[in-house]
Amino acid sequence: MLIVKKFGGTSVADKDRIFNVAKRCIRDYEAGNDVVVVLSAMGKYTDELIAKAKDINPNPPKREMDMLFTIGEQMSVSLMAMAMAQLGVRAVSLNAFQVPMRTTSAYGNARLKKIDTERIRRELDDRKIVIVTGFQGVNKYDDYTTLGRGGSDTTAVALAAVLHADACEIYTDVDGVYTADPRLVPTARKLESISYDEMLDLAALGAGVLHSRSVELAKKYGVQLVVRSSLNESEGTIVKGVGKKMERMLISGVALDREADRISVIGIADVPGSAFKLFHTLAKNNINVDIIIQSVGRDGTKDISFTVPHNNLDEAVELLNNCKDQLGFDHIEYNCDVVKLSVVGSGMMSHPGVAAKMFECLYNENININMIATSEIRITVLIPEKDALRAMNAVHDAFGLAE
Repeated sequence: MLIVKKFGGTSVADKDRIFNVAKRCIRDYEAGNDVVVVLSAMGKYTDELIAKAKDINPNPPKREMDMLFTIGEQMSVSLMAMAMAQLGVRAVSLNAFQVPMRTTSAYGNARLKKIDTERIRRELDDRKIVIVTGFQGVNKYDDYTTLGRGGSDTTAVALAAVLHADACEIYTDVDGVYTADPRLVPTARKLESISYDEMLDLAALGAGVLHSRSVELAKKYGVQLVVRSSLNESEGTIVKGVGKKMERMLISGVALDREADRISVIGIADVPGSAFKLFHTLAKNNINVDIIIQSVGRDGTKDISFTVPHNNLDEAVELLNNCKDQLGFDHIEYNCDVVKLSVVGSGMMSHPGVAAKMFECLYNENININMIATSEIRITVLIPEKDALRAMNAVHDAFGLAE
């Protein structure tokens, strides 16, 4: 078997945890399997690098930030290879250049385009454990790029896809996918399995267990994932295609996204094409938009509100203000003191009244809803940040997700 194993930053945060991971990987290796390991930066090292950069330049160039970030993963993989050598097993560490892993040129949020498997195959044939840097790639200019926070998950799934791996295991500091973040909702329950679509929405909406783009890749290439803890031996959660149960649970989980800010473009012209111009301007600059609400037109104008990731807020506001004349609006307002709360479940498609139940729950808690977005398998509301934990726990209990 060929097994791809990904370990997050907390799993390799110090010497003891590095040796713990090394021993887990060696166990599969000694059972006769080929093993490819993908690592994140140690602990909070990426945050330390950000702090160092901001101390030098409060607004550092994105290219230079990517150059800096790659230090973290390179340190992790080299130390892991040293640990395995200390334990008597041959291993080799590879960075994005050495694989190589080719990406687009969007610094800070690049997408994988092609992974060359020749070097990895050669090292596996030589009976080595191959340890690869997560989160990073190389663009057409031979510059380092990064895949965005959580990008090591995407690296692991992409490697599993191109290597036709028999298993792809994602190790984190929790022992599976829960109905909500167990650190925020004490009554959260671990799921045995979850569909790609449900996991994709939970990941995109702030669940934090898997990078949403890794789930997209897994679904596209049929890579079955197992999410489990690196700190214990418990069974994890399987992420796969739709299960074969006769009746699926109505709601699979509740997610909270604290990294969303609301922008309102006030007094934009109420004419065909105004919304296109607005969102095309944002898209050209790689700014993702989620919930969108447009008011009814009045006096020849309308208001459009939407959410953007927190780290894109300043860029988005500056960009729109610079394009004020071309876009033709009066002014911009924004709010950082909001969060997105979502319920996700494929069972929602065949059960009316889910939205009403969620809104009733928030009403009972006297929590005001700012914006609403729905799809076939999720309902998302924008609410005040001060109400986040109370709302999350109340909604989780209202849908019977507690243990």
